[in-house]
Amino acid sequence: MIFSVDLNGLQFYKYKTQASKTFGRVKEKVDCVVIGAGVVGIAIARELALKGREVLVLESAPTFGTGTSSRNSEVIHAGIYYPLNSLKALLCLRGRELLYKYCSQNDVPHKQIGKLIVSTRPSDIPKLNDLMKRGTQNGVDGLRMLEGYEAMKMEPELQCVKALLSPASGIVDSHSLMLSLVGEAENHRTVFSYNTTVVGGHLEGNCMHLYISESKDLGNWNGRSSLNPELTLIPKFVVNSAGLSAPALAKRFDGLNTDAIPPVYYARGFYFTLANTRVAPFKRLIYPIPEDGGLGVHVTLGLDGLVKFGPNVEWIDGIDDISSFLNKFDYSVNASHAEMFYPEIRKYYPSLRDGSLEPGYAGIRPKLSGPGQSSADFVIQGEETHGVPGLVNLLGIESPGLTSSMAIAEYVATRFLR
Repeated sequence: MIFSVDLNGLQFYKYKTQASKTFGRVKEKVDCVVIGAGVVGIAIARELALKGREVLVLESAPTFGTGTSSRNSEVIHAGIYYPLNSLKALLCLRGRELLYKYCSQNDVPHKQIGKLIVSTRPSDIPKLNDLMKRGTQNGVDGLRMLEGYEAMKMEPELQCVKALLSPASGIVDSHSLMLSLVGEAENHRTVFSYNTTVVGGHLEGNCMHLYISESKDLGNWNGRSSLNPELTLIPKFVVNSAGLSAPALAKRFDGLNTDAIPPVYYARGFYFTLANTRVAPFKRLIYPIPEDGGLGVHVTLGLDGLVKFGPNVEWIDGIDDISSFLNKFDYSVNASHAEMFYPEIRKYYPSLRDGSLEPGYAGIRPKLSGPGQSSADFVIQGEETHGVPGLVNLLGIESPGLTSSMAIAEYVATRFLR
């Protein structure tokens, strides 16, 4: 028998539910809750469902993948950039393997087109050599260092003094990927509840109690009055995969060790598209030497033939919790930002014409390291961090989060699910 609680349009379904009214709030026991329907949350929901668990996915937006998952380069990374034995390195390599296999078996549009990481000046060659060494140590196959003339023969529009070829890199249609994962999860009884926000929770008797509100109610919140969630969920297993708002949400779980929750930094990046071009100037992804906070303004080729340049790095702050929960970030792209892009792109693509860049879109990266700091690894916290069985926090899941999504799901299910 399916029990349904309907509070002003907020619906939750589960099997053999026992609900009670406590302190003016409905309480409900559930099996597994995944907070956030980005690509990582969806992949985790699918993985849990395939293991026979009853899964409820809570998403504050009207549909899945409206945040970082749909505002990135859609690149399948090889695993070059990340420190040896880091979660980013291990999960990127495993994720790439799983992603290519899944896309091939489920007709998700993707293409293994390869990547060139280029040095445009001799002083950057040591950095390129370091990337080659790191990628090789990480187990990335097929890496090859090219002289400038070899790379420019492969890509006639390119200008560089040396380049690192990564044949394993590729591109994927992220929306089609998420749609496929959602469908498979739903086919295994996963329920997606949209316009539904987890605003906090508390620890009681070694169990997490999650406070649930309708997103529209938070949209009208004045920031001063107390929040009065309509529903409390008590899951056996909960994964905080809220992306941009995951650290803020973790700090709202009363009873956790807040000192173990790292600060979050937001890095906005803009993308511009190449206009009035029938034939793409490049056949492969073109990346410069990585910069502080990102991988540099690179060339991404869409499966639809669209040529994109980006992202740059613009640090932003002053985001309150509710705004992050509801993804109320400024995603507008001012055409004037193109003036910063032209000189960066022309370092490796000198024939880029004036006026050929058009505003594309913007994305926000949830980073655990700020300006001038060394890049931080993914943080995946389980019982060993907070002493709470069945609680997993995923923090700082930025690039290569898309590539790693299915491996993160596998990691969470294998390591933490009981």
